[in-house]
Amino acid sequence: MPILKAQSISNELSLLGSAKRSEASSWFFKTGPGQYGYGDVFYGVSVPEQRKISKRYKDLDLVEIRKLLKSKIHECRLTALFILILQYENGNETQKNTIYDFYLKNLDRVNNWDLVDSSAHKILGPHLRNRDRSILHELAESKSLWKRRVALISTFAFLKDHDFKDAINLCEIYLDDDEDLIHKATGWTLREIGKVSEPTLTQFLNKHHKAMPRTALRYSIERLDTSQRKKYMKK
Repeated sequence: MPILKAQSISNELSLLGSAKRSEASSWFFKTGPGQYGYGDVFYGVSVPEQRKISKRYKDLDLVEIRKLLKSKIHECRLTALFILILQYENGNETQKNTIYDFYLKNLDRVNNWDLVDSSAHKILGPHLRNRDRSILHELAESKSLWKRRVALISTFAFLKDHDFKDAINLCEIYLDDDEDLIHKATGWTLREIGKVSEPTLTQFLNKHHKAMPRTALRYSIERLDTSQRKKYMKK
């Protein structure tokens, strides 16, 4: 069996790349000077293609995964995270602990919103379901936009259990956040809470809607009926 290498994955992604898709991705993920994704580079590979590659390289060792995460190429980092998720989901308890630690140690490379949203609720969240969650509040206080978003998206893993405490707490903390991407994530989280428990969502809105960033409010009420949406937007 051939030895699996990060360079092989990078080569495959490069061959699949599209100049047109690369240009579109660079615009979509805001890679210009002063924008949140400044400096990110794209081959221009679709997410389904990256998932296919990740399944073929699911046994890639952590040394090689780290090489992919260190890459300036966005698709290399996302594919690395897809592999890491597969390994976490199929690992034993010892392997899950190792991957959790690895994810946290390399969190600085989870540095765009799709990287966060694809991985935080698949690795960090599930690992914390029955463990101490103080790390979420440490991340929530970070100066890094991406680490703050990781903390919030991780809580999605708790929602199906009707476990809303951490998600609600972080949403309250983020009411004063300066970043629009955090406002969007806050609204998205509240919307997901509402899918499981609409009373929990409306209780939050009744308390905070007047102080909520407009973006967060719009996202949070998307699934409410028309009269409720009008009520909260009017106020």
